[in-house]
Amino acid sequence: MTRMPALFLGHGSPMNAIEDNAWRQGWTQAGLDRPRPKAILIVSAHWETRGVAVTAGTAPATIHDFFGFPQALFDVRYPAPGDPALARRVADLLAPEPVALDPERGFDHGVWSVLAPMYPQADVPIVQLSIDRTKPDRWHYEAGQRLATLRDEGVMIIGSGDIVHNLRAVNFRSGVTPDWSPRFNDTAKRLIQTRDHDPLIDWAGLGPDADLAINSAEHYLPLLYVLGASHADEPVGFFNDEVFAAISMTSVSFGA
Repeated sequence: MTRMPALFLGHGSPMNAIEDNAWRQGWTQAGLDRPRPKAILIVSAHWETRGVAVTAGTAPATIHDFFGFPQALFDVRYPAPGDPALARRVADLLAPEPVALDPERGFDHGVWSVLAPMYPQADVPIVQLSIDRTKPDRWHYEAGQRLATLRDEGVMIIGSGDIVHNLRAVNFRSGVTPDWSPRFNDTAKRLIQTRDHDPLIDWAGLGPDADLAINSAEHYLPLLYVLGASHADEPVGFFNDEVFAAISMTSVSFGA
């Protein structure tokens, strides 16, 4: 079976799910350019837990985990099926770490906002893995390493977040992008390109730019899973490579 790609997708605002912009077009093209997966395992910035959990229902709901947006965004439904067998496989690969199989959890906007453009028919089964915030940063990378074998079983591994994400640090109305924002994005891209993962795992050592860009880290941690699931001998590329204000839309592709 063809090894599936591993992707990190900068998802930005939920409005990207319904606006016809370059980023949405980039996600659409990403789906067209890559082999169709048997299933998807996705880690989103918007499911933080104490303890590890995976979605294990057969028909997860569409979660609208935001406020203050137009009704059209709340009307979006992405009825992709779940995959309980894959959820159990994920739990097995992460053993002896206990993994809760959650039959009730749906898919948050970090999942459906990027997958709806990639697979608009909502016909690829999806399992979402939570981000256990009790774990150190290296654990998330090592979890990606343990899950990497899924790529050879027809499963695409995706992280959904933003390399740079600090909504409190800038005034979005002014449209000004602080110098540290693209500077850290470029630093991260260089380290990704050269496969120098340790500084990205121990990101606090990258200095003040990293502290400002990563901030509360929930949008950054999905990247570590994808880095862990990558292979040193496969191509790496970037798309949707743009920074505005304090959000990076930069997406990373390993293997395709």
